[in-house]
Amino acid sequence: MDIAHIIEAIRAGRVRITDHADEEAHYDQLTFDEISSSVLDGEIIEHYPEDQPYPSCLIYGSTFRRDPVHTVWAYSEQTHWAALITVYRPDPDRWIDWRERKDKK
Repeated sequence: MDIAHIIEAIRAGRVRITDHADEEAHYDQLTFDEISSSVLDGEIIEHYPEDQPYPSCLIYGSTFRRDPVHTVWAYSEQTHWAALITVYRPDPDRWIDWRERKDKK
């Protein structure tokens, strides 16, 4: 999966937001503008090629205030639509530089 596909879907308005992502965004006080902007300058840090019904990935990016944000996106090669699966502000106790998971102890 290529982040360019997700960016193109966002720019074209071909995005579905799951109820879960909507709830998490509200809980973490993130707007869709912040979420989409975080992807535009973001990077894929994990790939989930076996996810169903479409492969997905975890993207690290930043809000307008440069706060870290993680988003999980699925993308359909057939329809060229992206789905925002979840979004959250990563816990610094669980991430190294927001890009690598810390070992569970």
